[in-house]
Amino acid sequence: MRRTTALRTALSALLLLGTWTAAGALPASAVDTPARSTRAPASPALLSAMQRDLGLTRDEAEARLAAEKTAAAVEREARSAAGSSYGGSWFDAGRGELTVAVTRAARADAVRATGAAVRLVRYDARQLDAAKRKIDAFSAPAGVGSWHVDPQANKVVVNVVAGHRDDNDVRAFLARAREAGPVAVRQTPAAPRTFAAGTVGGDPYYTGNVRCSIGFSVHGGFVTAGHCGSPSAAVYGWDRSYIGNFQGSSFPGDDYAWVNVGSGWWTVPVVLGWGTVPDRLVRGSAEAPVGASVCRSGSTTHWHCGTVLAKNETVNYSQGAVHQMTKTSVCAQPGDSGGSFISGDQAQGVTSGGWGNCTSGGETWHQPVNEILNRYGLRLHTA
Repeated sequence: MRRTTALRTALSALLLLGTWTAAGALPASAVDTPARSTRAPASPALLSAMQRDLGLTRDEAEARLAAEKTAAAVEREARSAAGSSYGGSWFDAGRGELTVAVTRAARADAVRATGAAVRLVRYDARQLDAAKRKIDAFSAPAGVGSWHVDPQANKVVVNVVAGHRDDNDVRAFLARAREAGPVAVRQTPAAPRTFAAGTVGGDPYYTGNVRCSIGFSVHGGFVTAGHCGSPSAAVYGWDRSYIGNFQGSSFPGDDYAWVNVGSGWWTVPVVLGWGTVPDRLVRGSAEAPVGASVCRSGSTTHWHCGTVLAKNETVNYSQGAVHQMTKTSVCAQPGDSGGSFISGDQAQGVTSGGWGNCTSGGETWHQPVNEILNRYGLRLHTA
């Protein structure tokens, strides 16, 4: 048996494994904005995982968590101060601070007063988002992996799968994309794919012949990836006992779903640490900025950490495009789909897909949790 009886009992009692990123306003009961603090919300095991996956010393990991918590609090104030000149923001890990792009120098001092650094750029966030929406309307060929607004580049970045840039259909897509607005082209090593898997005994939940990972607990159930099951499909736990059914599911276009919980199962505000770190309490869903550290829990590869690389990215899976995703440097493998992304004690999103694996590395996208909560009118179960 892959887990102890105690761990299995905890799994059936807890129904945990999730994390998401915010992509919209959430009821106050579901969002817990972290207060500015110099104290890192981290256990020794979490710090060890960050040292392993991010190449940090213990002191660097503690300092980074504290700086990221401050940056998350600064971001809302800085965006308001920038007003219509706001061009996006990101966490600068080297300097340990939030950087905010603005199009008008007259707003710089007000933004700096919030504690953020400032970079002057040509295009504001509304212009870049408008360009991306135009590109979203295009039909993308298989050689195009994804595209997103990159505030640091101040452009829409289109990621082309290695070896496909000279394909006629890819070149035609890029030509249309450049007509939509400012575009930069980058190369990605492989095409994105989802991380569902066939049935394997002893793992968290099953639907049909698919195994996925439970995301975050909500009041009345849990959220997970939409590609893991269709509406009304039955869901069974690690012990094959009945949990509930998919109450809502969307894929492609989106990649989110929620499952009701009953039949002796219940929910708690916890993300499983798999013995790598202590199980993590979930205290809210405040969105971490680009550049911040983030960790993922999943039933195949368990606990891994990385950084937020991009937000609002459109991912071109073989099944169709999925919008408003967050890209990270965290690895994942089949069976991890639906599992939790968490930053500190704040839920970020549910695992959707990516490329690579946890041996050679890769990138993974998650569906922001706040979008899921808003879509279905759910309330995150918090500690």
